[in-house]
Amino acid sequence: MPISNALMVLGATRLFALLAIGAPALWFRDREALLALVALSALWIYQGVTLTRRELELTLPPTVEAVAVGVICALGMEYSEAILAALVVPPLFATAVGGVRTLVRVVVFQSVTVTWFALLWWQQITAEQSVAIFTWTMAGVGLSWVAHYTFRQDRAADAAIAPYRDAQHLIRQLLELSDNLTSGLDVTALGGEMLAVVGDRIPNRGLEFFVPSGDVMTPVASSTELDDETSHQLLTAALDATTWGTPVNDGKVFAFRIGDSAVIAGALPHTRRTDTLPIAEVRGALASHAVKFDTALLFTRFRNAATADERQRLAREMHDGVAQDIASLGYLVDAIAARPADEQQGKQLAMLRDRVSGVVAEVRRSVMNLRTSIGEHESLGAAISAIARHLSESSGIPIRVRLDEQPTRLRPEVESELFRITQEAINNAVKHARATAIDVQCQVYAPEARITVTDNGVGLQSGRSDSHGLKIMRERARLIGARLQVKDNASRGVTVRVVLRPGHEEIGTTERMEERAS
Repeated sequence: MPISNALMVLGATRLFALLAIGAPALWFRDREALLALVALSALWIYQGVTLTRRELELTLPPTVEAVAVGVICALGMEYSEAILAALVVPPLFATAVGGVRTLVRVVVFQSVTVTWFALLWWQQITAEQSVAIFTWTMAGVGLSWVAHYTFRQDRAADAAIAPYRDAQHLIRQLLELSDNLTSGLDVTALGGEMLAVVGDRIPNRGLEFFVPSGDVMTPVASSTELDDETSHQLLTAALDATTWGTPVNDGKVFAFRIGDSAVIAGALPHTRRTDTLPIAEVRGALASHAVKFDTALLFTRFRNAATADERQRLAREMHDGVAQDIASLGYLVDAIAARPADEQQGKQLAMLRDRVSGVVAEVRRSVMNLRTSIGEHESLGAAISAIARHLSESSGIPIRVRLDEQPTRLRPEVESELFRITQEAINNAVKHARATAIDVQCQVYAPEARITVTDNGVGLQSGRSDSHGLKIMRERARLIGARLQVKDNASRGVTVRVVLRPGHEEIGTTERMEERAS
């Protein structure tokens, strides 16, 4: 971490003060003065280390340092008046970290402390000592006023980059700790582990793991597939447990909170209705799992925020840089094409203008893709509809979107990955399939989802060496535990399907969702 100007000035002042005190003490071999020098050195080394390593909660505040320096000076000035040179430092430290108001407070504390302790210990203060106390205190005040402008500029610069420095420090800590995370940071996997712990202790017909977000309960994992009525009962119980903050048990379903980030709900067996469940025991068994889950959830939110910021930055750079340069090139081509040398050159310029227009359209699509965020829309289906509408308007290809969604949403990071997969599939159909129609079907029954993109184009083609779209789509699907299928249609065109079924094998089709859609 770079050292600020204020810390450099403060460090240099402390060093020169120690030299001014230490030289006479060493020359005259004054044992008591050397002890005072050691005490000051220990104090300032401690302060310097905690400041430069940003362990600010351990750093002594300016008033405490002023009192400590005052005590040391009061006890040592009888042996060597040079020790009073240390009075220069606390006012400068106060100005560096707190400004002028802190400077005034520190000068008062320091002056009262050195005077009171000197009178208490030595019963008197000589005229020479009084002059020395006043001189060194005023030297500290004067030096602080001179340095005030530098410190003010330094604080303004630090205020702008302090959040980045703090983030840098925390990210380094996260990277160092990540090697010791035995369970990883996968939210779905950790939720499944917690359901297994509950299932071992409470007999049930099925369990659901929810993450509350305001009035919305987002399913994360389930132990088995339940019918619609039971799923609704579990959702209601989870909402009640979150609202009232106490476990819910009506003899049919139960729900209880785990920490601040999760709720577990379960359906009791039909043959066993009980009013008492070992909730406290289960919570104790889940304590360590809850810490892991909270950590994974925070990491996911941080990753999503960082990704969104980077996408917006790239979109701005492309719009203000590459897109404008290419558009300017198009204007230049138009000017040359207005007066071609011959008919052949005119045809070539017209072809070049078409190519430039195509590149501009592609860049604009990329900017739109980067700027579109799932968080801007009320649901995953709404975000997919928005991107399909924009692509249809820019390409002229009809894109039909059919939505079948429940109000309960998927986790934000899952929705984001599903959205990007769908976006890439539609983009590929627009750019490469030479299709005249594209059909998108989005079914979301949290925690399950099924999205299908079908076109009537030329079908699968041999992959280009510079094309990574399909590979990235598969990686996105793997991140959220989904299955991606890409296949030629029986007649013509391609179908891209992504199926998400947390806690189930990704083989075959999603029967329950197909039944609901039929």
